[in-house]
Amino acid sequence: MQVSVIVLAAGQGTRMNSDLPKVLHKVAASPLLHHALATAQSLEPSRIVVVTGHEAAAVAASAAAWSEVVDTVVQDPQSGTAHAVAQAAPLLTDAEGEAIVLYADTPLISEETLRAMLDARARHAVVVLGFRARDPGRYGRLITDGNDLRAIREFKDATPEEQAITLCNSGVICVNTQLLLSLVSEVTNHNAAGEYYLTDIVELARKRGLTAGVVLCDEAETLGVNTRAQLAEAEAAFQSRARAAALENGVTLTAPETVFFALDTWIGRDAIIGPNVLFGQGVTVESGSEIKGFCHLEGCHISRGASVGPFARLRPGAELAEDVHVGNFVEIKNAILDEGVKVGHLTYIGDADIGEHTNIGAGTVTCNYDGVMKHRTRIGKRAFIGSSTMLVAPVTIGDDALTASGSVITEDVPANAVAIGRARQVTKPGLATRMFDKLKSIRAEKAKGQ
Repeated sequence: MQVSVIVLAAGQGTRMNSDLPKVLHKVAASPLLHHALATAQSLEPSRIVVVTGHEAAAVAASAAAWSEVVDTVVQDPQSGTAHAVAQAAPLLTDAEGEAIVLYADTPLISEETLRAMLDARARHAVVVLGFRARDPGRYGRLITDGNDLRAIREFKDATPEEQAITLCNSGVICVNTQLLLSLVSEVTNHNAAGEYYLTDIVELARKRGLTAGVVLCDEAETLGVNTRAQLAEAEAAFQSRARAAALENGVTLTAPETVFFALDTWIGRDAIIGPNVLFGQGVTVESGSEIKGFCHLEGCHISRGASVGPFARLRPGAELAEDVHVGNFVEIKNAILDEGVKVGHLTYIGDADIGEHTNIGAGTVTCNYDGVMKHRTRIGKRAFIGSSTMLVAPVTIGDDALTASGSVITEDVPANAVAIGRARQVTKPGLATRMFDKLKSIRAEKAKGQ
């Protein structure tokens, strides 16, 4: 089945009280727009079109960052949802199959729900996603007759009897692509808002003798984000869903309510995630790994059997092979750690390649930045880097080499060698006492003068 997805992302979102377009505010470390695109992509569509408007260039750039295959069009002025869909028409003139209209500010719609809507297209020409609202408020109302949907009435245009209906419209619609474009071309703006409502296509379809139906989902799935409070609500809902999915898939979460996932986090079964772990974008954790408490991970890959933390930070480009150990207060960035590497504590490894079974002592720093450019450190297999070693890149340490604790290494160290880069220690017997006595005397004289 061919599917085209139209994502409406033109709104300004004034209630967010922000200079940032509403759809670029983040839930689970990704813009709201990316959540809609991820759901769209799960259907393996032939085309995705994002309709932009407010701050169109920024929204289009975000869509392109998600995928270069996403098309964008601009709605200017913003004259309603049907008008927005009409802007996508030139890109869909030859599209076959079904079309689904999603909203970039509604991040929790699931793939299962959309597939249920596609299935319902066998029974109805137009399929609308609805929900039973605890407090219908100003949602549009779905007016039904048995299994048929007769009309969608916007709240401000509804009669008191229609406003009493609790079956509400999510805005998501599924219909044959060419029929959608045809119906949208007939929509007028004869309503209280003077806008072109996409919801009018239901009555227009019925006038052609076609039927419309409703697929129901849980109200939580239809949460729209219009305020900061709703953004926080969406974050909480996403995290609750992600934690439940991780547990169901065989991941151990020792304190689930304290773990925060990103939209694209992937964790294999039998992994163990400790308390207060935060996942940013682009993290993969293979089966059998352990992430201990209070770690922050983004843009990294952790292989089977590796352990990280507690209190560790993995930044973009960190690649941990099997059985690597990264301990407490260690930061890894843009570095490859081969099998069995140990970085126990209090260390920064940036822009580095570290060979298998090498041990990095406490307090080691790869000095990778000269103020202008980044440089790479390369450490061979089975090397031993003594505590508090400063590795001034670019520098290479050979296989089975050793650096003495407290060394500043500025030159390459060949395999099997020991490198000592310390200043010579000088000891002055009795000098400490004389210096302290003198300093105390100076302090006393200053106190007398005040």
